[in-house]
Amino acid sequence: MISCFESPTVNPRPITAWVICLFFQLPVLAMLTGCGVKEQASPRVREENREKLISSRESTHKTPSVVVVGAGISGLSAALELARGGAAVTVVDMSSVFGGHAVMSQGGLSIIDTPMQRQAGIHDSPALAFDDFINWGEGADPMWVRYYVEQSSDQIYDWLIDLGVLFSEIAPTPGNTADRNHQPTNRGIGLVTPIYRACLELKNLRFLWHTRAEKLLVEDARLTGVETYHMRDKTVERLAADAVVLATGGFQNNLEMVRKYWPQEFKFPRRILVGSGRHSIGLGHQMAQQVGGQLVKMDYQWNYFTGIPDPRYPDGNKGLNAANMWGILVNSEGQRFANLHGWAKQVMPPLLSLDPVTCWFIFDEATKSHFSVSGSDWAEFEKVDRLILQNSHLVKKAETIEELARLTGLPEEKLAKTITRYNQLVAAGEDTDFGRFGPGKTKFNNEASPQLKTPPFYGMQTYPLTRKSMGGVAIDRSCRVVDKQLHPIHGLYAVGELTGLALINGKASLEGTFLGPCILTGRVAARSILARAELTQQVENVAAPQCTDCHNIDSETIKQRPGYWHFENVHTKIMNNEIDCRECHGELSPYDEENHQINPQVLTASCIRCHLGRE
Repeated sequence: MISCFESPTVNPRPITAWVICLFFQLPVLAMLTGCGVKEQASPRVREENREKLISSRESTHKTPSVVVVGAGISGLSAALELARGGAAVTVVDMSSVFGGHAVMSQGGLSIIDTPMQRQAGIHDSPALAFDDFINWGEGADPMWVRYYVEQSSDQIYDWLIDLGVLFSEIAPTPGNTADRNHQPTNRGIGLVTPIYRACLELKNLRFLWHTRAEKLLVEDARLTGVETYHMRDKTVERLAADAVVLATGGFQNNLEMVRKYWPQEFKFPRRILVGSGRHSIGLGHQMAQQVGGQLVKMDYQWNYFTGIPDPRYPDGNKGLNAANMWGILVNSEGQRFANLHGWAKQVMPPLLSLDPVTCWFIFDEATKSHFSVSGSDWAEFEKVDRLILQNSHLVKKAETIEELARLTGLPEEKLAKTITRYNQLVAAGEDTDFGRFGPGKTKFNNEASPQLKTPPFYGMQTYPLTRKSMGGVAIDRSCRVVDKQLHPIHGLYAVGELTGLALINGKASLEGTFLGPCILTGRVAARSILARAELTQQVENVAAPQCTDCHNIDSETIKQRPGYWHFENVHTKIMNNEIDCRECHGELSPYDEENHQINPQVLTASCIRCHLGRE
């Protein structure tokens, strides 16, 4: 990364997290005998917290104003850190919902040496991770990599846990010597939602939705704010700011830019599907360039080989990231050509040399359940099966390999020979053709390599899919945008995918190294802004009024009192599933003493959670 390589501006100081009310800890004790009955909750809240909140709001210290452009995970992370540090924050986003590209992801984060790893008996360390990042990444920036591997446990894992993020497992992934891909419950939406909810708790943080940032405002060589365009009422507004954080994401949804910066060593494919965030169109790149910001490593594009046409947009080139890592991958000749488990790093180069640039996933009924599609809206297998696996335009299905070859147009004899050969290698325990499994391979490689012999058989054709920008706006160690002479542009910061993830990945991304750098750079930029603002006093991070100030769910659910059967059964069930209390009682947050009562209309929406098994 082009960088001033300065020391971090300020050491991360401990932040008292806003406690996320989990039902097993903090439910609202409205003693319900049925879903339609409400009862006023106790108004008792810690008096000292109220006094601190009031005094902090009335403080007369200098308050920096900051505009954050983008409400994806990097922008939300920056906004939350800024607002908690006392800044007046405005978040601008073209969408009307939060989340950006992160919501489309599986949500995994590569985090090093966490309590969850240690509890699972996984030995990991910054030194091991540093070697993995550098060896796999091909051109990764060593300074940012070192900072990431040393800080990820504190600045990402601990921070997310404090916000209420739940992790379900640690997945093994290619290129890692230790399992470190932490999977959040409910994928990307389960990761981003707690950050957004924490933002909503703060009075000094506001959101401007369906609003596009048009250009940066500069007066006397000093950044003064952002000009915006409201996409619904078509009005223009100028937002004054002491600092601007660009968190606009990458450019992989802009095929013109993808083609312009396509790696010279590869021919641009005749068919390529768009699979990045809806607003990953290069807006931040253009804004930064307008004021002298430099772009670096723009040809570091991390695109996938797993693109299928999105069945919801049949007339466009919108694509989905779909794969079955328990199957095999063949070219148009019906032959294996790469190590599937090497992911894009080992598959994309040989794929882009093919003519045509396309390939096929082949799997069987026994491995069908491992088929997955990225994105929180594709978490339910029933939906995946109905819209994709049972869609004959996307997936071919046959009782024999010979019939499957005819349906897919693959050479019958070659496909049959390929599958026979693969099954023999699995039986022998080593893939001597492409090194996918065998002695010395990870647990994932060997477990995800079964024989393909259970009909019906499936064939799915895939194409290159645009995905992640691994190069972008040049920044220094404080996430300040720099020009071609490496001079920082006063008041302008960039974070997340817009910066190519700070070049932490180089040309190739280890799984889980997209969202983590977004969070980290967002928090680094925020701390840098707060430090340079030279605040005489920071707003205290006072804990919001907590449900446990008034309620003790543990003692209330074990009493087994007459007339409380529904309350006790419901809350016991949701405690076991570790569900955030606002999933059912969202109308009670943020806390408002005068209106703190359950709304039965809102509560009825949560009944489906138990009655249809939607935990």
